[in-house]
Amino acid sequence: MAAINIRRDITDPFYRYKMERLQSKIEGKGNGIKSVIVNLSSVAHSLSRDPAYVVKFFGFELGAQVTANPTNDRYIINGAHDAGKLQDYLDTFITKFVLCEECKNPETDLIVQKDGTILRNCKACGQRTDVDARHKLSSFITKNPPNRESKEKKAKGSKRNGKKNGDAENGNSPKDSGSEDMGGEADGGSDDELTRRIQAEAKELPTNGDSVEIKDDDWAVDMSEEAIKARAQNLPDDLKRSLAIRGDDEEATGGDNPFDQLGSWIVAQKAENNGEVDDVEIYKKAQALGIELNHRTLQVLAQTLFDENIIKKNQVKVHAGLLKKMITSERHEKAFLGGTERFVGIDHPQLISAIPTILMAYYENDLASEDTITKWGSRASQKYVDVPTSKKVRKAAAPFLTWLQEADEDGSDDDEDDDE
Repeated sequence: MAAINIRRDITDPFYRYKMERLQSKIEGKGNGIKSVIVNLSSVAHSLSRDPAYVVKFFGFELGAQVTANPTNDRYIINGAHDAGKLQDYLDTFITKFVLCEECKNPETDLIVQKDGTILRNCKACGQRTDVDARHKLSSFITKNPPNRESKEKKAKGSKRNGKKNGDAENGNSPKDSGSEDMGGEADGGSDDELTRRIQAEAKELPTNGDSVEIKDDDWAVDMSEEAIKARAQNLPDDLKRSLAIRGDDEEATGGDNPFDQLGSWIVAQKAENNGEVDDVEIYKKAQALGIELNHRTLQVLAQTLFDENIIKKNQVKVHAGLLKKMITSERHEKAFLGGTERFVGIDHPQLISAIPTILMAYYENDLASEDTITKWGSRASQKYVDVPTSKKVRKAAAPFLTWLQEADEDGSDDDEDDDE
């Protein structure tokens, strides 16, 4: 069966990370119709994930019941679902639960910590990045963590066996055993001759008293600012891009970084199209710049997607589909709120009083969770704007934050009444 790239956005045929294309088979009819994923075990193995995680993810995304039977290697989803549709959902699973958020490499393991946090441990770059805790699959993984102990024991066992085998091979080596069957006397003579030659040449080497001139500039690397810039210009484009966006919270310098390029492009598109811009084209542009998964892209979108008509034209709902696709973690939510803070605090200060309505739109469209908004509103920050502006924005947001807290308390009271 022809293999495909684990990251289907990469078209390079020599991309090293491959997997089988999903195959599904429809069984039954009427209310009993179901889809059997024939090769899920193989695909999950390529992703280093438990097949149960993948089929559960499909169930959550499709709103369908699933059955996982590892013993018989049968993984079933209720309802008729074609392989192409499932492959698209698999791409989303790979983005959220497989790819390293730092280097986008699929060579990761899942680690469930004591506090329930799920981390992707990247074997390529060494980074540990959080998995989206809001997704229902995260709860399933927390309750059914990966079996890491057996993997570690297996790895240690293989290392011990390898060491034993190596010692055995070395012990049986004619060279180490000093066997004379292989011309031991001749070898000994050669060794003596080599020793004499080394000692003779060593006498000709300069002693400590002799001065030997060493020219550092013959081999040293020029570390001047000009030389560093010149070497940077010779880097491949994709490496330049990864270096430009590698910093987590540092601002990218220069007007030619991919975030500025995306922002300028959106502004230009809106100017050409009477303030409108197509979400699909935005995502394609972000992909072309290699920043579609980066959290700082959301800061750019918050400042460029909307304008002074954000409430009047319900612009949050208009772009909710794009934003949902690109907001994949709490970090993305924070960057989106930070961009909004700049949008109302600096770009459109007349909208500061409307921040409760804007936050409500975010909340209703699942663009920012209650927890993230509450943390954001708890204290001012100078990360995105100056502190006075940050305080002004949060003060204006107070009515919504109060409503959010009261709604949460009311929900807790209702739960207690039900328990009684």
